Amino acid sequence: MPPGPFISPDPKVIALLDGKSFPVLFDVSKIEKKDVFTGTYMPSTDLTGGYRILSYLDPSEPKHAKLKQLIFFLLKSSAKRVIPEFEACYTELYDLLDKELAEKGKSSFQTVNDQAGFNFLCRAFFGSNPPDTKLGDDGPSLISKWVLFQLGPVLSLGLPTYVEELVIRTFPLPPFLVKKDYRRLYDFFYHSSGFVQDEAEKLGISREEVCHNLLFATCFNTFGGMKIFFPNMLKWISRAGVKLHTDLAQEIRSAIRSNGGKLTMAAIEQMPLMKSVVYEGLRIEPPVPSQYGRAKKDLLIESHDAVYLVKAGEMLYGYQPFATKDPKIFENPEEFVPDRFMGDDGGRLLKHVLWSNGPETEDPTTANKQCAGKDFVVLVSRLFVVELFRRYDSFEIEVGKSPLGAAVTVTSLKRASF
Repeated sequence: MPPGPFISPDPKVIALLDGKSFPVLFDVSKIEKKDVFTGTYMPSTDLTGGYRILSYLDPSEPKHAKLKQLIFFLLKSSAKRVIPEFEACYTELYDLLDKELAEKGKSSFQTVNDQAGFNFLCRAFFGSNPPDTKLGDDGPSLISKWVLFQLGPVLSLGLPTYVEELVIRTFPLPPFLVKKDYRRLYDFFYHSSGFVQDEAEKLGISREEVCHNLLFATCFNTFGGMKIFFPNMLKWISRAGVKLHTDLAQEIRSAIRSNGGKLTMAAIEQMPLMKSVVYEGLRIEPPVPSQYGRAKKDLLIESHDAVYLVKAGEMLYGYQPFATKDPKIFENPEEFVPDRFMGDDGGRLLKHVLWSNGPETEDPTTANKQCAGKDFVVLVSRLFVVELFRRYDSFEIEVGKSPLGAAVTVTSLKRASF
């Protein structure tokens, strides 16, 4: 796997190629998850204030449980703000799309989604609105640059191969080039997250360390996921056609009407098609497709067809779509099937949806590496589909390439007619 020498000490991996072998990566009794978050290399800790962030810690390390507990605390304390802040930020997004479509006939979804997504996360998590602070509207562009310095060695930027090999995959980009940008982000999070820092001190974690972790969890893990997944969802729903759009609009609007015209958790539970569409999006194109882990001991790993001996210390690599498009588990695995996860049969398939670094039927704990924000990500993805079809009957887009996710241009939005 890329990158090669000078960045990665050893690029060799053993790839897991089906849905039966892949889940060994979730078994922390067999697999070590220390410093493997980005693959066969680890970005410089100069990019994260000198700290190894939660994503790089193995559950056996003492700080893992405390830092993950603090992320759970953040998620719990923001629960009541999530739906109203999402509604507010994404209403602004659609107002901007409508305006630009009226003026130019098309509108880039990326730019407005990045701004709306970042503002929403800061308002929901910390009760702080970036445009009202020194950070202004610069958050998303600062994050993109900072993420490039971490993921550069495994990204394709669309440049000629030999240029990319030389510029981003041979030597690490020097962290000092983004030091000022990172400081601006850090200052915003430091001033906004006092209540989590207070909680951290009770657990023996410094205010600085938790702040670097909150910045990473918000900007890299969550914002990064929304930046990739929301455009991908638009792409798949658009391709599925107008009948799906109409069915979603009817289901979503009917559920909201029967809950007094308000969007509530109870209303969302009455939208089985919408929920299935989100799971299918997470199955067919998981936002983080690559997972790594190092064998703690000699292991026998079973695939559908054979058994393999893996030696202690060898690096295992899972490209998640090999598992979530496994034809022995999913019928028509390459097709986007909107109602795949509806009913009892659909429910039984959920254990094979693995986007969160674990099965959809299991929960993150301080003892595993499943995404702390698993339920939060599913909720905001549902809210994204709900807000779209609450407001529009149908839409049309053009899809281009982007280093992260799909580059979506909206060409038509048909306002709600019923």
